Amino acid sequence: MADQSTRVYLDNAATTIVRKEVLQEMIPIFTENFGNASSIYQEGQKAKATLEEARVRVANALHAEPSEIYFTSCGSESDNWAIKGAADRHKNKGKHIITSAIEHHAVLHTCAYLEKQGYEITYLPVDENGLVSPEQVEAAIRPDTILVTIMAANNEIGTLEPIAEIARVCREKKVLFHTDAVQAAGSIPLDVKELGVDMMSLSGHKLYGPKGVGILFIRKGVVIANFMEGGAQERGKRAGTENLAGIVGFAKALELSVSEVESQSPRIAEIRDRLIEEMAAKIPHIRLNGHPSKRLPGNVNFSFEFIEGESLLLLLDHMGFSCSSGSACTSGSLDPSHVLLAIGLPHEIAHGSLRISIGKFNTEEEVMAIVPALETIVARLREMSPLYEDFVKGKTTAYTVCEKCNK
Repeated sequence: MADQSTRVYLDNAATTIVRKEVLQEMIPIFTENFGNASSIYQEGQKAKATLEEARVRVANALHAEPSEIYFTSCGSESDNWAIKGAADRHKNKGKHIITSAIEHHAVLHTCAYLEKQGYEITYLPVDENGLVSPEQVEAAIRPDTILVTIMAANNEIGTLEPIAEIARVCREKKVLFHTDAVQAAGSIPLDVKELGVDMMSLSGHKLYGPKGVGILFIRKGVVIANFMEGGAQERGKRAGTENLAGIVGFAKALELSVSEVESQSPRIAEIRDRLIEEMAAKIPHIRLNGHPSKRLPGNVNFSFEFIEGESLLLLLDHMGFSCSSGSACTSGSLDPSHVLLAIGLPHEIAHGSLRISIGKFNTEEEVMAIVPALETIVARLREMSPLYEDFVKGKTTAYTVCEKCNK
């Protein structure tokens, strides 16, 4: 097992470290500004002022109005609230909702729940790169459509969706549009006015902030059902004492990510592209998943033929590299990724996937160190693979055909 001090963390899509600047803003909330923002005495009012200041900071970072920002516990809660809230509030108009086949399970499972309640869900297919087109969305909208929910960036393969264009279609059709932007935040600019979205979900721990805090942007004039009853917090729409330390940490993390996105994202993308080129050149029978250019700066997702992804991850962990096979929310599942199946990969290829997600604190040197490690591991696993043995003997053919990856 590699020494902890020499480990290379390459799973920033699952969660990120809390930045020191963020932690420093959070600490006084635990020890000094600890009041309950719903209390009328001085400690409570001080906490209330800090809460509303954080709301303004978040709004400014997204070019929203403070009244359009609602604090939640995470991105999954925000997704649930947006979808269930819209469904409940607008069920008299219709019960048809549109989403894509590659959404995060926070969206897909919520839609599945609504199907059991009598709603009809259209799951739009994606192309081989994971893209949903505005034309698909427009063709799927019906008179009884009440909501479209399409993610801004896929958490597994990194593909960036044409959110502004889809939002424009929804606006013309007078249908609410929600986007899960949890993976996109901190990596690409997010301006709610330019995007034109009605609702947007974000989560703190994806952009070097704390876990346990997220937001739901709800555009002024959009009405959805309350998420939780029991108190007047969040203007009566989401009861529960506010996680003030988390909220302050989120605001600081978002401000920092917005201020650095133009400098950090190109640097990370350069490392990403070099890693893709090196892996493609040195490891045969692999396939790059996701759009070759319209993808998150730090996302690299490959499928390795003839081997299992779980074995790959365990051996990488032993050599000091932390990676994943896809969404952290489904890491315990033995089923292949629904995202990889949706882009057309067969089960046996989808099972052999690896997601490397590069963050702002990764150096090019440590990222590139994974290439020789992967060469060794892949060769070792294929030596033990009967599928690879059959391929070598000419009994089977390789599946992977990728001009960028296998020439």
